[in-house]
Amino acid sequence: MKQSIFGRMAQLAKANINSLLDQAEDPQKMLDQMVRDYTNNIAEAESAVAQTIGNLRMLQDDYNEDIKNAQDWGKKALAASRKADEYRAKGDTVDAEKFDNLAKVALQRQMSAENEAKSAEPSIASQTEVVDKLKHGLDQMKGKLNELTSKRNELVARSKTAAAQTQVHDALKSIDFMDPTSEVGRFEEKIRREEAKVRGHQELAASSLDAQFNSLEDLGEQTEIEARLAALKSGGAPAAIGAGEGRPAGSTVDEADFDKL
Repeated sequence: MKQSIFGRMAQLAKANINSLLDQAEDPQKMLDQMVRDYTNNIAEAESAVAQTIGNLRMLQDDYNEDIKNAQDWGKKALAASRKADEYRAKGDTVDAEKFDNLAKVALQRQMSAENEAKSAEPSIASQTEVVDKLKHGLDQMKGKLNELTSKRNELVARSKTAAAQTQVHDALKSIDFMDPTSEVGRFEEKIRREEAKVRGHQELAASSLDAQFNSLEDLGEQTEIEARLAALKSGGAPAAIGAGEGRPAGSTVDEADFDKL
């Protein structure tokens, strides 16, 4: 099971992200799914690695316990042997033999504990190697997850930027001030026509006023002439020179007619 877990982790760690993105129709959605899958796989792998590490630590604890037991039994064997020597020195062979037998039992148990510890060493070494590989594979997976997350964020940012640029470009195309067929161009042309119409009314009004003032001037001159003629007929004094010179409108006077007077 450990090998299968490690194999899957190694396969995931070697995934070519750029190649997958090139083949994806919607890279953002694919990356989101990959991030979710990687996160779930990492969580599953972490659980498996944690269990494997836990098993290794149990083996190491048992190994350390065997080493400690071997040391303790060695101390007990030494103490029993010394006690036997003391009794033998006193001539007490019965107790001396008793403690020698105890020393032998202690030595036997010491050897058993040492054998237990020695037999566990290959398993501990193998499990340690597996755990190191699993940790390395897990670190690779986390690195790929960071790479995926960064790639996903970069892609989303680029997609939003491209969408904003497209929106601005389309907006600029729809507002072309140099295009006379655009809404702005038609509105501007309508205003120009209104302005021209106002100027036309102003010119007409000005022409009408000029004609009215000219009519008033002609009427004033005719009135002055009629007044002077009436004065002459009534024997009045002639009008002052230069005051209201002119002739009635519509009359034709030949300068030779004055020579006949």
